[in-house]
Amino acid sequence: MKEIVISAPDEERLMAELQNKSDPGNLRLRRFLEMPDLSRNANNPIHEIVERIFSLPDFKDCDIVRVPEIIPVKECFDLFNFPPNHPARNASDTYFLNSEFILRPHTTVMWYYYLLSPEVQKKIKNNEDISVISYGKVYRKDEIDRNHMNVFHQIDGLFLCPVSRREVKLDDLKDILAKIVRSVYGSDIDYRFNPDNFPYTYPSLEMEVNASGRWIEVLGGGLAHSKVLENLGLNSKLWNGWAFGFGLERLAILSMRLPDIRLLWSQDERVLRQLHLGNVYKDVSKYPPITRDISFVVDADFIPNDYFDLIRDLGGGLVEDVSLLDKYEDPKKFSAGKISYTYRIVYRSNERTLDKSEVEPIQDKIVSETKRQFGAQIR
Repeated sequence: MKEIVISAPDEERLMAELQNKSDPGNLRLRRFLEMPDLSRNANNPIHEIVERIFSLPDFKDCDIVRVPEIIPVKECFDLFNFPPNHPARNASDTYFLNSEFILRPHTTVMWYYYLLSPEVQKKIKNNEDISVISYGKVYRKDEIDRNHMNVFHQIDGLFLCPVSRREVKLDDLKDILAKIVRSVYGSDIDYRFNPDNFPYTYPSLEMEVNASGRWIEVLGGGLAHSKVLENLGLNSKLWNGWAFGFGLERLAILSMRLPDIRLLWSQDERVLRQLHLGNVYKDVSKYPPITRDISFVVDADFIPNDYFDLIRDLGGGLVEDVSLLDKYEDPKKFSAGKISYTYRIVYRSNERTLDKSEVEPIQDKIVSETKRQFGAQIR
């Protein structure tokens, strides 16, 4: 295995600009980018999954590529066949630095950086097989609960070869994915494949594993889409291959039966001692929650994911869950173009008992910033 690091002048410039901005939105982006990469932390189960994948003979000759975390919109979506109306193109789902650059929402973008690098262009010219993996942090706006975080870790793999040497089949990918899940869960794991749809592969599939009687999706992939290959300068009549991509947290959570995704970031020694693949997690202690509700009226263009980011900014790791209790419109009561929301915020630490005196200032700040940032009328 050889590691290749690909940098981009635009990322360096934008990172420098972020350091000189102090508005809440840019401070938020800086905080996300500065969060540790758990997939490269040797003591974290996220990294343990990566190592198990690398230990498979199928990947012994593949390259490992690290690519920028701030990327152009065009390279992220247009080249990868995302339709114009795809939700990921919207600021409601993706973190935009400006109209041209975003925080990467997937590591699949490594296809672009890797395939167009001079070293790989030589391989393509010589009709050599292409095998590469990329992994690391990705960023997507999301709800707040025990199973989701807006900063998480993904791994992507890509294999391409000349059609004249080998015609790649979907069964080839299924074989690879089966080896990956067995490396994480053991040879007795029960799994199945279902058809799926991804912009950059066709045909596509998802892989589910049986977790205590529940079928849960863990992996996805397909054959490299001919249009995407053409977009990246490859003749799709001469080249073919497979690709996969998936979030690493889900595999880790299922392996250890973690009740809360925040535990993967914990620094509590009582938690850290248990974070090993295959080790069923036992609660250190079930600390009591503190619950607060907030009701407000805002304009109809209100974006819930932006509101969740505000709560993350102010509550940090103390916020366990944010759920929508009520949403309704009443033109007579609130006037046209206004919507009423009621959210329940659950505060709970995985490491200690929270005190109301600690939560109240956070909740008060959320109320004041809800009014200031969203023009909300508190009910």
